[in-house]
Amino acid sequence: MSYPQDPYGAAPGAPYSGQPGYAAQTPDYASWLSRVGAYLIDALAVLPFSILALILGRGTDEATGLPTFNALYWIFTLLGIAVSGYNRWFQAGRTGQSWGRKALGIRLVGEQTGQPIGAGMAFVRDLAHIVDGLICYIGFLFPLWDAKKQTLADKMVKTLVVR
Repeated sequence: MSYPQDPYGAAPGAPYSGQPGYAAQTPDYASWLSRVGAYLIDALAVLPFSILALILGRGTDEATGLPTFNALYWIFTLLGIAVSGYNRWFQAGRTGQSWGRKALGIRLVGEQTGQPIGAGMAFVRDLAHIVDGLICYIGFLFPLWDAKKQTLADKMVKTLVVR
């Protein structure tokens, strides 16, 4: 028996299928607390680099008394950015799961396809989170009352976080 193929290469009858003859299932959206927990776990992965940058890379200019930053500060700062970028953009974009999302059993997927969104869109989504913070961080609270539990950034780039 042969099944028609869904757009974007999704398996027939996938949860986000718009194919006639298939019942589209409502995804199990991730709770706000699990999203926050995943973000905190992701932040913990970068914390050692931030601490090392501040402890080992900071000094004081004796003439002015102003803080200065040496090469170690910049090395650990760049390492922290690289680790965060790998985790939040490359890994999450490719698999739908950063380390924090994987630990809590949730995934970031495209609203239309139900598939991981790719590294570029994961980066754009993180940039779009700036909008979530512009209005007193209310955008980050949208999942508490939104039907699809999306932040404003999720709505802008058309993503969902699901179990």
